[in-house]
Amino acid sequence: MTPPRMTPPRMTPPRATPPRAAALRAAAPHPAARRPRIAFHAPMKPPDHPVPSGDREIARLTLRALHMAGFDPFLATSFRTLDMEGDRLRQHALMNEAEIEIERLLETLRPDPPALWFTYHCYWKAPDLVGPRVAAALGIPYAVSEASHSPRRLDGSWSWFAEESLRALRSAALVYWTTERDRPALAQALRPGQRLRQLPAFVDPGPAPVRRAALADPDGPIRLLTVAMMRLGDKLASYRALADALGDLEDVDWRLAVIGDGPARRIVRELFDDFGGRVEFSGEITDPDRLRAAYEASELLVWPGVGEGVGMVYLEAQAAALSCLAEDRAGPRSVVLPFGGLPEPHDGAAFADAIREAARDREALARHGMAARAHLDAHHSLGSAAARLGADLGALVEAST
Repeated sequence: MTPPRMTPPRMTPPRATPPRAAALRAAAPHPAARRPRIAFHAPMKPPDHPVPSGDREIARLTLRALHMAGFDPFLATSFRTLDMEGDRLRQHALMNEAEIEIERLLETLRPDPPALWFTYHCYWKAPDLVGPRVAAALGIPYAVSEASHSPRRLDGSWSWFAEESLRALRSAALVYWTTERDRPALAQALRPGQRLRQLPAFVDPGPAPVRRAALADPDGPIRLLTVAMMRLGDKLASYRALADALGDLEDVDWRLAVIGDGPARRIVRELFDDFGGRVEFSGEITDPDRLRAAYEASELLVWPGVGEGVGMVYLEAQAAALSCLAEDRAGPRSVVLPFGGLPEPHDGAAFADAIREAARDREALARHGMAARAHLDAHHSLGSAAARLGADLGALVEAST
């Protein structure tokens, strides 16, 4: 049962800084007929945030997909509500700051209201505190993508935010889920008549990939790749699991390239010290062309995926026709076309066996990479997402006008 709403004490936060919306508008010129304008918000991490991450990339991709679908999306606000610690004082401050941001948004948007409000990623650590109120005041539809709900979070240190997230989701005309693990709780939590649809994770697949079969040297070491930030928590747990699995591969000739950086870099490097020159650290690579080249120069992406909500790295790798190996977890399972299956979590020996199997038939591994690219084109591409958004949101806009 949803607990009664607790009203936090009023605090006086600084006025939210207006977002750089103009810089994030799609660059393509508008046709003669005006496209329906869509107000976009990403409360967990806005697309103009300076720190790269999968969440920021998905927010940016969603803006592109909305434009490709025939809309005119704009960043309505960069207001961020993320609370990673369950800090009630921070939640109080953010809920009060939201009141100020709502007033600013209404003042800005009322003269020329958008056709719809679209929020990417609303959940108990980062609820949408402004979108539902603004949409209701403007009389426009409200939609959410990558939504999730956890009933147990309605108690405890995140209970206020969990309740606000649930309130936002129940006010939406359309809610998109991304991974199967989120669907059952959402279906139970939403009101009768609300639309619940899947929007699979997606990426811009880019150009046709190099045929890796022509590059493979069957007599040389298998070229493994990891692309991940180096930070404490789930990322470090994945690095630790990978190092443990590689320790079981004494009978396989392999080389591992690691792309990534972060505050846990020293600990990560120590995990791989025993492998010597078989592991090469390249640091963080943000240039998309260099990153794509690294994917195409490898034969297997190896990343356990502990705590990955989706795992953009798997999509980027498969776009480059690179097969992926991950543990059998909800995030990777939703996007990876596996070569021989996904090993169970915490089973380092099974993870090592999967690498061993891939190394036995490099040509088959390369062919599988091309199949993974085809799978991505069909189910996880920018174009497939745009088609779904265009149909669903177009119907909402039409019905509301």
